[in-house]
Amino acid sequence: MNAMSRRHFLAASTATAAIAAAEPSLARADSANPLLAPWKGPYGGVPAFDKIKVEHFLPAVNDGIAMARADIARIADNPQPPTFENTIAALDDSGRPLTRAALTYGVYQSTMDDKPMQEVDQKVGPIFAAFQDETTQNEKLFRRVKAVYDAREAANLTPEQKRLTWVTYNRFARQGAAADAAGKKRLGEINQRLATLYTNFTQNQLGDEEAYTVVLESRADLAGLPEDVIAGAASAAKEKGMDGKWVITNTRSSAEPFLTYSSRRDLREKVFRMWSSRGDNGGARDNNAIIPEILKLRAERAKILGYPTHAHWVTANQMAKTPDAAMELMLRVWAPAKARVAEEVADMQAIADKEGANITIAAWDYRYYAEKVRLAKYDLDQNEVKQYLQLEKMREAMHWAAGQIYGLEFRQIDDVPVVHPDVRVWEVTRGGQHVGLWYFDPYARAGKQSGAWMNEYRTQENFRGRITPIVSNNCNFVKTTDGKPVLISWDDASTMFHEFGHALHGLNSNVNYVGLAGANTAGDFIEMPSQLNERWLPTKEVLSRFATHYQTGAVIPDSLVAKIKNSEKFNQGFITVEYLASALVDMKAHLAGSTPIDAKAFERDTLAELGMPKEIIMRHRMPHFGHIFSGDGYSAGYYDYIWADTHSADAAEAFAEAPGGFYDKPTARRLHDTIMSVGNTVDAGEAFRNFRGRPVKIDALMRDRGFPVTGA
Repeated sequence: MNAMSRRHFLAASTATAAIAAAEPSLARADSANPLLAPWKGPYGGVPAFDKIKVEHFLPAVNDGIAMARADIARIADNPQPPTFENTIAALDDSGRPLTRAALTYGVYQSTMDDKPMQEVDQKVGPIFAAFQDETTQNEKLFRRVKAVYDAREAANLTPEQKRLTWVTYNRFARQGAAADAAGKKRLGEINQRLATLYTNFTQNQLGDEEAYTVVLESRADLAGLPEDVIAGAASAAKEKGMDGKWVITNTRSSAEPFLTYSSRRDLREKVFRMWSSRGDNGGARDNNAIIPEILKLRAERAKILGYPTHAHWVTANQMAKTPDAAMELMLRVWAPAKARVAEEVADMQAIADKEGANITIAAWDYRYYAEKVRLAKYDLDQNEVKQYLQLEKMREAMHWAAGQIYGLEFRQIDDVPVVHPDVRVWEVTRGGQHVGLWYFDPYARAGKQSGAWMNEYRTQENFRGRITPIVSNNCNFVKTTDGKPVLISWDDASTMFHEFGHALHGLNSNVNYVGLAGANTAGDFIEMPSQLNERWLPTKEVLSRFATHYQTGAVIPDSLVAKIKNSEKFNQGFITVEYLASALVDMKAHLAGSTPIDAKAFERDTLAELGMPKEIIMRHRMPHFGHIFSGDGYSAGYYDYIWADTHSADAAEAFAEAPGGFYDKPTARRLHDTIMSVGNTVDAGEAFRNFRGRPVKIDALMRDRGFPVTGA
């Protein structure tokens, strides 16, 4: 789940419990608006993508807010004494038309963000922010919530009801429900401004991704590139009206393969600088001026809410509880990761020297020479591996593994509307019973954010009746135009399994209240199910069935699988340092509090203090760090991935230790019952202990990455 999906997940889940005045000129009671109407059709109803138009969004948001506001007024003005049912449960049940509109808006914003949609987004963000403030600052409503919270131990509530009461009260309290009038007014102003800045940051990043490309003019520019990368570049050129040329687009799925295989160092540097400079090109789309204002406003908000810094505000509601705990974990891994990078660079430099390249390894060389080291050390050619990794076969592999672990079955259907012709849909069942729907949107296009992520169209619940989940996975692969299968890298396949893990978290959810369902859990635990799901890709059971050669159909040879296994810990220095640098800069920026920050200088100086290897840059440089600057979703929380991976590595060892390995039925059932199905009905730490039988240990993470375990 990336920043945008988490941003909209959080916005939608608070929208029904949270706006100041909507735009009167746009507000109208339009019961025919497909964004507000109850979903119709099979499978418990589906989004009416065949009827939705961009011009529906603003009226839907404003009318949906009016409906939600009426729901909230009924709860706040209820003359009966506050109870769980008439206050907490009623809030969970309120504003459903707005929730439908908000979730659908999130789908469009992340996958169909053309110019008209971007104009809508400029207005909708502040509207949602204002509504959240209006509701959390409703004193009558908060008094009722607090009354139920204070009486929760004596109210004969179920554990799930007690948990929802705590989550609801905590959300109100953390958003300033108890602040004084001046504080509430300023919080509203801050949140309005942040909503605008988040949208501007996102649109600047997307604008740079669409505006910049590297055009390859001749066959000589293709030196070293595999045929599938060449085909993808030709396809991208054709889309841009440049038949006969090749285009490397400013997306990860296009840039990284080029940086890995191109033997043209001059072009590698050109592509690298394009990719690493998103949001940092000066002019109207430059994000460097936005970042300091976001940080300043977050720091001020944290002070009003009673926290030393934004980082303290964020972590207080996470498993980590404090920034110190998050920093301790990151720094514990940082030192051995840096040491491993030094070894990796030495191996690469040795090859470059042997070849007479007369260069010093630079950032645009790392992926290219890492592949040479991989081939030399492990006789493993990633391009050879790609021949066995077809996009559609990997999709089938994900479905099959989910069937083995969770008993889920996937059947492609064509009787529901989709947001774009590239999107396909599967019905998910278990034991013949409908579980939910899974939408798959695999290809890059204009207006679609880069990367891979999960969207939630509808969240599971059993409150007033059984409501089944609808989730999607989204990627940015370049579609072939010659009918050949899309071939993907091993990293791409791992990412697919990762994002599918988020989808499985939503599909397996089985709780009563929507506010506690699915991936609506602690931010530093939310990545645990997705990271764990990556572990099924390299299993023999998956590879022997679905890793087949795209031309011959032959199964991937055991000898090649053995090479993949032998190289599992290869390049872990690069992978870990690239990620941790971003996470550490994120945390340090938000720990700076009200200290003014110049984005470029802060990034440079912080990395220097950390001793960042010069051959690597942050995975997400600050000007395009959408995880933390396109919304609050991962702000001061990019550490979530390493925190969650500490848990996923430990959980993976539970499977490795089981008699049936990764397909051990009792262990799989325990995973489902203690983590995948319980949402936020159980504290994340308790949920993990219920699965593992003990608290998490860091040892597995260090073993997993090939780092020393001494002192762990």
